[in-house]
Amino acid sequence: MAEPRTAVNRTVLAVTGGVLLLGGAWSAGMRTAPVERLTARLSSVPGMGWVPPPGDGSVLLDRPGLAALRAHDWWTPAVVAVGTLVTALLTWWFLGQLRLRARSRLPLAAPGGALRTQALEEALTRRAASVDGVARARVRVHARRRRLRADVHVWLEPDTTPLAVLDALAAVGSEAETAVAPHTLTTRLRLGHRTHRMPHVR
Repeated sequence: MAEPRTAVNRTVLAVTGGVLLLGGAWSAGMRTAPVERLTARLSSVPGMGWVPPPGDGSVLLDRPGLAALRAHDWWTPAVVAVGTLVTALLTWWFLGQLRLRARSRLPLAAPGGALRTQALEEALTRRAASVDGVARARVRVHARRRRLRADVHVWLEPDTTPLAVLDALAAVGSEAETAVAPHTLTTRLRLGHRTHRMPHVR
């Protein structure tokens, strides 16, 4: 399963690519030029009747059209606000990617030693799943500076009680704390039961 931020990035890229693909296919399939079609739609909107019809070889927005837009009081504040918002969102996204890359590799106490958070998640998942009475396990590691938090979700076998696995799972957490030194690790454990499958009679 992909990390939440990775899934969001892939979703945004997929949606953007889909929109661009559909827009290109729509433009290529139109009998009239995109500029003429868009101008006709704008002219039909109330209050946009000032949009002139396009001529042969015209562009969507020429110098006179841009001057007409700038004559409106709302044009300049709207452009500044949209540009500022887009810039802030892109900057926030870019800084988030840098923080994600910085947290993906954790420096260890050994000289030159480093540990990837994904590798730590996989190792803890295997260790937790190997405990007797555990049917399945999932671990997510969240890093913030030198503090780590491991969210451990464990599904127990139907006949296993939580008390039967707590000591073994606590030992797994202790091993992880030693492995990630000098970072501090906090483990949050969530237990659930794997339900019996009811037999179906046909």
